[in-house]
Amino acid sequence: MIEFFAEYGLFLLKTVTIVAAIVVIIGTAAAAGKKASHHEGLEIENLNKKYQELASALKHAVMNKADWKKEHKAEKQRDKAEAKSDETRPRGFVIDFKGDLKASAVPSLREEVSAILEVATADDQVVVRLDNHGGVVHEHGLAASQLVRIREKGIPLIVSVDKVAASGGYLMACVADKIIAAPFAILGSIGVIAQLPNFNRLMDSHGIDFEQVTAGKYKRNVTMFGVNTDEDRAKLKEELEDVHRLFTGAVGKYRPNLDLEKVTTGEHWYGTHALELGLADEIKTSDELLAELAKDRDLYRVTYKIKQPLQKRLMGGVDGVLEKVDNVGWRRHFETRLPR
Repeated sequence: MIEFFAEYGLFLLKTVTIVAAIVVIIGTAAAAGKKASHHEGLEIENLNKKYQELASALKHAVMNKADWKKEHKAEKQRDKAEAKSDETRPRGFVIDFKGDLKASAVPSLREEVSAILEVATADDQVVVRLDNHGGVVHEHGLAASQLVRIREKGIPLIVSVDKVAASGGYLMACVADKIIAAPFAILGSIGVIAQLPNFNRLMDSHGIDFEQVTAGKYKRNVTMFGVNTDEDRAKLKEELEDVHRLFTGAVGKYRPNLDLEKVTTGEHWYGTHALELGLADEIKTSDELLAELAKDRDLYRVTYKIKQPLQKRLMGGVDGVLEKVDNVGWRRHFETRLPR
């Protein structure tokens, strides 16, 4: 009887776990559906107007009634004068790129860049606010190629890094005419890594065979389930070195004054040190940069929204979990360097 209740309790626990998992998945899908219910297309935000409205709201809150009326009247007069003026100011187009392992924001980036290139001139500027830890090589290479399109059109390109532009993120950043970094932003990590577990001994101890059939000597080298040989590892190392040469060549092309031997070791540096090494050109946050540009330019934030199908949104949730795990690894690595 005790065994019956024990087995029944275990069965009940499994059932509750499965039901809870299903509820979480359905809830996540529903939330994702609501979040992605917007239409697909280009969205434009006038940042000058946004800054003015924020300042006006604060003034309204802190000024006395008489002073606020004077200020409000002066603002209206300035707006009328600007509306009547035939003077046109140069423009700044702002793109936000939040990177992940698969650079999944690239579809939006290519549309944003295409739209900007249709209207921007050499008198305008493009500012990319970049936050990217890096990830899959070919995906981040494509992301960098989108920024190359801007540079090749002769439109000044600034990349602003408040947090991280590492590995594939720096591959994107180095394309810019100018890299601006916050004091504690992380830059560099110009290197290539491949890592995977190997379950061969575990499988072997349980009598599980692994069969792999390939055509082509190097179709597959290092594997998760088979026996890895020194030849397999040497081939993988050769492939990584080849990618590293491509990475180094791209960085050297766009930042020719860098001491490549010194900065392509796979290390990363904080903003102020990155400036000394030539990985960045100026220490400043993106907020400071945009506030300065807004004095002489009309700033527009350009965002292309893509409506994702349900299946892709669910898979995106899985990728998000992996990204968080990756970010935890970065955070732990950096926290060990901070004084306690």
